[in-house]
Amino acid sequence: MFRTQRSGQSRYLVLLGVPIISKNAGPFYILSIDGGGIRGLFPARLLKCIETELKVPLSKHFGMFAGTSTGSIVASSLAHAVPIDQVIGLYRNSGPDIFSRQRFWGPRIFEPAVRSRYRKQKLLGALAPMLGGVSLGSITVPLVLPATDIVNGKAHLFRTNYVKDKKRDLEVPLLDAVVASCSAPTYFDPTRVGNVLLADGGLWANSPSLAAVIEARQNLEIELEDIRVLSIGTGYSPTTYGREERKRWGFINGWKGTEFVDFLMFLQARSTHNYLEMLFDKKQFLRLNFESEEPLHLDDCSIMDRLEEKAQEVFRNDRESIRRFMEGNL
Repeated sequence: MFRTQRSGQSRYLVLLGVPIISKNAGPFYILSIDGGGIRGLFPARLLKCIETELKVPLSKHFGMFAGTSTGSIVASSLAHAVPIDQVIGLYRNSGPDIFSRQRFWGPRIFEPAVRSRYRKQKLLGALAPMLGGVSLGSITVPLVLPATDIVNGKAHLFRTNYVKDKKRDLEVPLLDAVVASCSAPTYFDPTRVGNVLLADGGLWANSPSLAAVIEARQNLEIELEDIRVLSIGTGYSPTTYGREERKRWGFINGWKGTEFVDFLMFLQARSTHNYLEMLFDKKQFLRLNFESEEPLHLDDCSIMDRLEEKAQEVFRNDRESIRRFMEGNL
């Protein structure tokens, strides 16, 4: 039903070992996936519905993959042709271990003041069987993974081998890039890659959609009118802090530490969504997400069943819009 859109197959010419997009090749599809911790199970399950019910070959249909934080896990897996069932299994089987608290000799409320909540080694161990042993340079499709350089105070964008004059990341292990993008402040320690210390890309691009569009336009020379963006969120709560004014607004008792980090990343994703809605017409941009009346903590593994149910619900409700978008007829 769907034509293959993957740049590594029908859309690339190879020149000096660098993939070059052929022009006038029709719609260029970008898959963008937000950050959100364990909530990455939502886009994974939703993509499984799209693949199974609409017969869309996920790893071949998209010309570019972009993912931030937990979204980098899903996006990198698809760019590396990992079956989506395996990604779902990662969240289901390894999520509770990744988000298991360390022992802390003191009141838990003070833990964020002295150390990160979780051990990064567990994340590395869970991802290694799926993403280990692969460099960014060996990935044959454009992949964009935002991280944050906390030494120099700037955005850091990991790229695969699709830009002729940008070779910085080609030897970087895919696993290191993904873990760096997942290193959310207060949750995981920063990750050193080469000579830079990196934190979660959600600090500036929790939705990597806009970064991916700029990459496609600037570095692949895709015409703006040819770009199609499927942007998948990880759920949100419209009342993050409630409606009652607090008596005290300290970092722990008012802004609630880790919840403040979640809140900033949510705002970034929402602003990106608003910008892209203004930039593109309806046929070019499709955002899939869900609203929750209850808080959606990125480390709360008790919500996994609800995340999968929401993914199936969103697919049922938006099935026709998704089908038409993927066929280029939204």
